[in-house]
Amino acid sequence: MVKPMRSIVIFGAVGALVAAVALPAYAASSGPVDAATTLQQVAVDDAQSLVVASAATASPLDRSTYGATTPEEIATKKAEEAAKARAAATAAAAAASSGASSRSFDVGNYALVSPGSGEVRYPLPRGSYTQGRTIGGGHNGADMLAPQGTPIYAAAAGVVRASAESIGGYGVAVMIDSVIGGQSVGTTYGHMTYGSRQVQAGQTVSAGQLIGFVGSTGRSTANHLHFEVWVNGGLYEPYGWLAANAG
Repeated sequence: MVKPMRSIVIFGAVGALVAAVALPAYAASSGPVDAATTLQQVAVDDAQSLVVASAATASPLDRSTYGATTPEEIATKKAEEAAKARAAATAAAAAASSGASSRSFDVGNYALVSPGSGEVRYPLPRGSYTQGRTIGGGHNGADMLAPQGTPIYAAAAGVVRASAESIGGYGVAVMIDSVIGGQSVGTTYGHMTYGSRQVQAGQTVSAGQLIGFVGSTGRSTANHLHFEVWVNGGLYEPYGWLAANAG
């Protein structure tokens, strides 16, 4: 009888020991289900307080050659550079045209020296032109009307003061300084055909030498030679001066 009672007591003690160990562990593991959270949930619930440390630094935005910060500034810079490029191209073309020698103009069918033997010659062949407007009302020369391509000759020997594809309203023009009978004489030949100049600034020319061809460049509405004569700084009427001196 003693043995069965002893067994019961032992089993009871073991059971109590098991219960004492198991129940606290169970209690610790059996909390509310919503107590468990994930990192993603924390980020969503409190996103503004989420701080991420990083050693990365800001990299400058590559804007090519444009030191601008807005699309408008970049567009303005591009427009300025395009305008500069156009201006450079225009200047280069003008320089090439201005300095171009007219030797390429066909002069094979024209006399290189005008008829006559006098110290003063007619700038256009006799009978090749008709008289147009002369000096007065701000017009400083005589308009000698002639077909395009009519040869133009130096009225007197001298030194070319100017020769260019564009001289103000004269258009393609040549200016020559001469000394005739001890007097300083300047003659101007305007509105020549583009590319027809036969002389350059600084060149010495003889009376009657071919210097260009009639055209309608500059401030002109028809083919003609605008011819000016200045004697000792004073303006002379060209038709009368030629009639009195040319031979």
